[in-house]
Amino acid sequence: MYVVTGGAGFIGSNIVAALEARGEKDIVVVDRLRSGGKWRNISKRALADIVHPDYVLQYLETNVKSVEAVIHMGAISSTTETDADKILANNFSLTLGLWKWCAAHEKRFIYASSAATYGDGTCGFSDEFSEGALSRLRPMNPYGWSKHLFDRRVASKVFNNRRTPSQWVGLKFFNVYGPNEYHKGGQQSVVAQVYPRAAADAHCLLFKSHNPQYPDGGQMRDFVWVGDCVDVVMWMLDNPQINGLYNLGTGQARSFLDLASAVYRALGKDPKIRFIDTPTEIRDRYQYFTQADMRALRKAGYARPFTTLESGIHQYVVNFLHTEDPYV
Repeated sequence: MYVVTGGAGFIGSNIVAALEARGEKDIVVVDRLRSGGKWRNISKRALADIVHPDYVLQYLETNVKSVEAVIHMGAISSTTETDADKILANNFSLTLGLWKWCAAHEKRFIYASSAATYGDGTCGFSDEFSEGALSRLRPMNPYGWSKHLFDRRVASKVFNNRRTPSQWVGLKFFNVYGPNEYHKGGQQSVVAQVYPRAAADAHCLLFKSHNPQYPDGGQMRDFVWVGDCVDVVMWMLDNPQINGLYNLGTGQARSFLDLASAVYRALGKDPKIRFIDTPTEIRDRYQYFTQADMRALRKAGYARPFTTLESGIHQYVVNFLHTEDPYV
């Protein structure tokens, strides 16, 4: 049995689809579906069960013999959420409870960390796993801090020889885009936000640069195709000897102008882009550059190439966004 928390969410539902495609029959989704369209992310899957997060530890205890691995993608992932108590309860306390359960029962545990742990990037984007390296990072929002707090807790346990799950892997996701993110509203990838304007042959809006080192639209991110993220998770499941905290990006930063242009071109259109001022409330803490250092994952043995931005966007637009059924 594979238990996927956040399994109806963006990355989680893509992992669930991949597990099913591999022939796994006992897949359990842990998530809150609420009243929106999030349920559509798992509507094509044959699932063993769907469990509310409040009952996940009880469920695991009841099914302890059947559990092969817990893949923990569930979190409050909004970088604009300001309720730190709510964020900590979901992103730290529950994650720690799942870690302890997996450690006690010698189960495998793969969890989502985030590039938001790097803050403004002043300390770089190296996933060096040491208490000293982690202590130097300064996340800029409660979401990034909650993820960083758990990464540091893991490091403390590992370096003090405390009990760990039989396999443990943290993945620092960078800017992931792809199908099944539609329930995220304003937190959807820029690809999903540009697409409807491009499809309507209208101008899309990008932020102006307020940093003289970057032109308008030249702000850069490490955009990573969700299919590549899923491939890394499946590789981890195939290699239970691998443990550690790893970046998950492409290792190649690209500009928002590159991204927006690729959306239009995937539709066979010329790009139409206008620039607007970055809102003053985020201007002072706006990130102008992120790029994952991927050497640790490569050293661990992951050898597959990552999808180029143009190829990933073409797949997303043509196979999902520009179809009647955009779901995996």
